[in-house]
Amino acid sequence: MPIDSYESVGFVRLGVYKLGHYGVSLGLYAPCSAWLLRRELPALAVLGGAALLRLTMLPDADTRLPMVSHRGPTHTVLFALAVGVAVGLVSELAIAPTLGGLDAAAFAAVPGFQTGLGGFGFFIGTLAIVSHLLADVITPMGIRPFWPISGRSFTLDITPAKNTLANYALLALGTLLSASAILTAL
Repeated sequence: MPIDSYESVGFVRLGVYKLGHYGVSLGLYAPCSAWLLRRELPALAVLGGAALLRLTMLPDADTRLPMVSHRGPTHTVLFALAVGVAVGLVSELAIAPTLGGLDAAAFAAVPGFQTGLGGFGFFIGTLAIVSHLLADVITPMGIRPFWPISGRSFTLDITPAKNTLANYALLALGTLLSASAILTAL
C-alpha cells in the first residue's frame, strides 16, 4: 500500500521523513557548532546539537493531537518562538544551576557570547522548529508560518515529503556540513 501522508502511517513509525528534517537541522546548526568549538565549548556544541535533533520533529506531534490539523499551529513562527522561550526557560532555570560553571558569567567571558544558558536554549529551541519549517516548505503541501496573523500558505514545491531520495540527500548534506564545520573548527 503506498504511503501518501504522515497521517497514513504516523510520523513516529516512518523514519524516512525524520531523516530529511535531521539533515536540515544539522546543516543549519553547523556554523553554530563550529563557532562553539572554536571557543572551546565542545560540551555545549554537542548538547546543543543533541537538543536540536531531539526537538526538530516536535511540530509533527500534531499528527497525534485531536482537533489540531497537520501543519497547522505547530508549524508556525509563533510556535517556534514559544518553543524557544520554553527551552530557554528550562535551560536557564532548571539546567544551568546543575552545571555549575555554565552560567551567564561563564558565557560573558566567551567573546561574542554575552548570554546565559537561557539565551542558548532559546536559540536551540527556535532553530529546531525553524529548521522543521524549512524542510516542510520544500514540499507541495507547504506551510502557513504566519498563522494566526495570515493563513497564506508557502511552498517551494520541490519534492514530496515521502521522497526517500530527497530525505536521504538532505541527511547527507546536513551531515557533510556538520562534519565540515567540526573539521574546520579543530
